[in-house]
Amino acid sequence: MIVDVLSGIWQSAQVQEFLHLDPLSHLARVGSGATVGFVLGLVGGGGSILAVPLMVYAIGVRDPHVAIGTSALAVAVNALVNLRSHSRADNVKWRCGGMYASAGVAGALIGSSLGKAFNGQKLLFLFALVMIAVGVLMLRGRGNPGDPGVECTIEKAPRVLGYGLATGLFSGFFGIGGGFLIVPGLVGSTGMPIIKAIGTSLVAVAAFGFTTAINYTLSGFVDWPLAMTFLFGGALGGALGARAGKALSSDNDRLTTIFANLIFAVAGYMIARTT
Repeated sequence: MIVDVLSGIWQSAQVQEFLHLDPLSHLARVGSGATVGFVLGLVGGGGSILAVPLMVYAIGVRDPHVAIGTSALAVAVNALVNLRSHSRADNVKWRCGGMYASAGVAGALIGSSLGKAFNGQKLLFLFALVMIAVGVLMLRGRGNPGDPGVECTIEKAPRVLGYGLATGLFSGFFGIGGGFLIVPGLVGSTGMPIIKAIGTSLVAVAAFGFTTAINYTLSGFVDWPLAMTFLFGGALGGALGARAGKALSSDNDRLTTIFANLIFAVAGYMIARTT
């Protein structure tokens, strides 16, 4: 039976397409994964908001749902890799991340079920609009250094859990790790500095991403060879991104500005391609 399963995987259309790709196509896949990993390591979010358009427009994935499901898996694994670097730098508030992720997983499960039934191109357009709104909110919050010693106490639990649930719902619906929503959500619900929110967000990014990826896998919306290539590139880019994030950790406003401008740039491109 195992032999039959392996034979079926080897003969699948996805694997056969992967085996017949030219070197430039392989390079594009690895390069796209490295870009996603770098951004994820640098600002904790932006992995999926780059992964989805890169898969659709740069690599040529025809079905937006496949791009969403595959990117969710790749970003979730990359988040775990980058989490190690941020943990070593003491930028992870584990209790806050656990609370946020536990509430968000339920939202991600509901949201991903709704997203699979939604028109793919309309999903990308709505995705871009949400990105712009979040970017504006991030810029408006500049100048607030946050509290590095903040802890998620019982008093803060309802706010943290509420933000987590809402973020998970958006994350699942749009098929994203949700880092670009989780980072401002953590800042807003706990008052922590953005560099702490970036590190802590990776706990929830991984949890949301795996939840969405499992749901999409059940519907056949994951390209496994592409995901593996993305993971290879993401590991390389993530190491560089984490180093860059550490170098910028003392400049809270600069990190916020980089994060917001990244969101605006990708959102503008997606709107141009879907209208």
